[in-house]
Amino acid sequence: MKRRVVVTGVGLVTPLGTGVSKSWQNICSGVSGIDLITRFDTSDYAVKIAAEVKDFQADDFFDKKAAKHLDLFVQYGLVAAQMAVEDSGFKVTEENCERVGVITGCGMGGLPTIEKYHSVCIEKGPKRITPFFIPMVIPNMPSGQISMALNSKGPNLTLTTACAAGTHSVGEAYRHIKYGMCDMVVSGGTEAVICGLGVAGFSAMKALSARNDEPTKASRPFDMDRDGFVMSEGAGMLILEDYEHALARGAKIYAEICGYGLSSDAYHIAAPPEDGEGGMRAMKMALADAELAPEDIDYINAHGTSTPLNDKCETQAIKTVFQDHAKKLAVSSTKSMTGHMLGAAGGIEAVFTALSLHDQLAPPTINLENPSPECDLDYVPKVARKMNIRAALSNSFGFGGTNAVVAMKRFDG
Repeated sequence: MKRRVVVTGVGLVTPLGTGVSKSWQNICSGVSGIDLITRFDTSDYAVKIAAEVKDFQADDFFDKKAAKHLDLFVQYGLVAAQMAVEDSGFKVTEENCERVGVITGCGMGGLPTIEKYHSVCIEKGPKRITPFFIPMVIPNMPSGQISMALNSKGPNLTLTTACAAGTHSVGEAYRHIKYGMCDMVVSGGTEAVICGLGVAGFSAMKALSARNDEPTKASRPFDMDRDGFVMSEGAGMLILEDYEHALARGAKIYAEICGYGLSSDAYHIAAPPEDGEGGMRAMKMALADAELAPEDIDYINAHGTSTPLNDKCETQAIKTVFQDHAKKLAVSSTKSMTGHMLGAAGGIEAVFTALSLHDQLAPPTINLENPSPECDLDYVPKVARKMNIRAALSNSFGFGGTNAVVAMKRFDG
């Protein structure tokens, strides 16, 4: 028997603020979290901008010894998960712990720690490497730490599917509940790779915006003058729960997760196909899984990276899937404000999509001043829009040609 799956808790750590209310208020107000990089000296770098989480203080959440042994991506993920659990009111007990899972995503793991200890090894020798090095950097450590913190003894998984990782994690959590393997799953994504090596690597691929003189205007999805994405960091976590289980305990419900689609482009290591065919199939699969017609969707939280290829190809994919209805959709990219959080993006954007359904509000795409001719949909330019949102999609597409889409419905009981 297939079960209904609902969102009962959310947690956010973003460049727009630590905590859901701060981040969501800034998203709805069209505030950008992008600025000059402060983490390292960018004098020799062509790209000098990123979206750093500036108000996060590890001392607010961890003792100094614990924080020292946790890479930043683990800290972000653990804090966002704890926020989501607290928001949900769900209590993990000895009686239910085996029915509680943790499924998280990230793109690159503890890259800043790898960068740091590589230098230590070269300059001071192998004996100076901390025994915590490996546990600090491996990608599954956020899910492991969350599981230990909650005493959840169900499935404990990590997906590293590049920029689709957060959405894949939410989708797989949805499946685990839908098909009876869990009653509750902590799901989402976390990432923190704003370091010299990370910025240099993406810059070498010509993937990043170099609009250093106007950081807040650098991420401009669907705009004619877009020149690349802006690196970002943070975490977004959701509590997914079996509907009957949530109902029995009187939980508040943000939205219902009702569909999941995933596909491969089988095309190129970094570029999507011109017609967005892989993303198109993932959207169609999510709609079919949700038993929704294209006309049932009112809003799409787009992948919308601000790169010339992605925005053009995603627009084409949406037009192919939705046909005449595409022009009636509200489509926006919250990356215009948050930047691109890589493996965390899908988790954060799933939170935003659930909040959009709950609050009946489509976030804006800021910096959309001169829309590209090939990007001709309604991207909710500059200002958030109160509107009727019955159902929505959240799109994520990653390097390696991996695509993930989740469908959500407004919860009406």
